[in-house]
Amino acid sequence: MDLALLRTFVTVHRAGSFTRAAALLGLSQPAVTSQIRTLERQLGRPLFLRQARGVTPTSIGDELAHKAAPHLDALVEITETGLDDDSSVRSLHLAGPPEFTAERALPALTELTGEDGQGFALRTSFGNAEETLEGLAAGHHDLAICTARPRGPLLTATPLCDEEHILVASPRWAGEIGLEEPRRDGAVALERAPLIEVHESLPFVSRYWASVFDSRPAAPGTVIVPDLRAVLACAVAGAGLAVLPRYLCAAALERGDVLALHDPAVPPLRTYFLVVRTGTLAMPHIARAHEWLLRTAADWC
Repeated sequence: MDLALLRTFVTVHRAGSFTRAAALLGLSQPAVTSQIRTLERQLGRPLFLRQARGVTPTSIGDELAHKAAPHLDALVEITETGLDDDSSVRSLHLAGPPEFTAERALPALTELTGEDGQGFALRTSFGNAEETLEGLAAGHHDLAICTARPRGPLLTATPLCDEEHILVASPRWAGEIGLEEPRRDGAVALERAPLIEVHESLPFVSRYWASVFDSRPAAPGTVIVPDLRAVLACAVAGAGLAVLPRYLCAAALERGDVLALHDPAVPPLRTYFLVVRTGTLAMPHIARAHEWLLRTAADWC
């Protein structure tokens, strides 16, 4: 069986679409369609059900993907590392949200990059959950950290840790709205303050308001910056209120640069998942990084 056909098949299976698979492979959509039809003729069975939006694998398609994908991934890994004297140093491609990956995952994984005979080279990409999972499914990453549990059998997710979200502001803003001490009452006093967020849709603030106050924030964002570390910096500078993960603002809280404005009985939590392509934990460097992150994350909560 032609390995090129199998590679195209696995890419379509992971992407769920001939169009997306063609873009990932650098081929035209007719070329991808032709290769899948050729493989289906060779097997004598349909591998996908064509739908208005994308394709759905048949049971035979799922079975073939489970059998073929890990071996194709291993072959790709061999071509990336080469066969010379340095082939023992393998590359681990990690993807995840920039703040959590930079503050948590990378410091932990750098301990595994030493020259102890089992180390690996580390390559990192940042992105949102959708981008990260698409890249992982397409084979661009080996390991992904995201806040969405993937669907389907080709990606395997393991809960990594929970992060607590805290409503914070500078001491000046806390004084202006009369919340120098954390309170458990409603959001009325908070409506007078500007908001700092990572997106116009106010994802962190809206989630906090819905979970704690059973309402929506009344004010739009005043400062929008797509990095939680920059959100924290703006909050410290007095730009307004922000909802941040505790791990990210713990030091600023301890120094008094920002204050916690609210003390909910049940703080909002968000779960991070460690995700791999099913079957790739058979690769020692991926398995080692996966196990190490799970073990290290026990001290993060």
